[in-house]
Amino acid sequence: MSKIFIDTNILVYCMDEFDKKKQATCRAVLKSLTNDKRGVISTQVMQEFYVATTAKLGADPLLIKDILHSLKQFEIVIVNPEIICDAVDCCILNRISFWDSLIVVAAESACCEKVWTEDLNEGQIICGVKIENPLA
Repeated sequence: MSKIFIDTNILVYCMDEFDKKKQATCRAVLKSLTNDKRGVISTQVMQEFYVATTAKLGADPLLIKDILHSLKQFEIVIVNPEIICDAVDCCILNRISFWDSLIVVAAESACCEKVWTEDLNEGQIICGVKIENPLA
């Protein structure tokens, strides 16, 4: 089975009480990746998830810390200097933001077939990784 990299926005929507439809969809797709062990995230995603849920959604920091512990069930890419330098190249070559490039390069480093995100163009292939929006 192919691995799928989960971008921060998919995780944040799982917590978003303001958009029940996106919340339900994201919870379902996340559950499917949990059941078959195909999900991959990065340390960047974990950090962004904490900030977005506590600052934007007002979630309890201790609850989010517990959720971060539960995310250890996924394969986790540790963002290191090599990944950062590769992300700079990806950013320049593909004219996408550095943060999106870091997601794509982390996915590539974990040999993911796809990135699930809302932030890039559906169907686009960057660094050999296909972009899909499970909310589309």
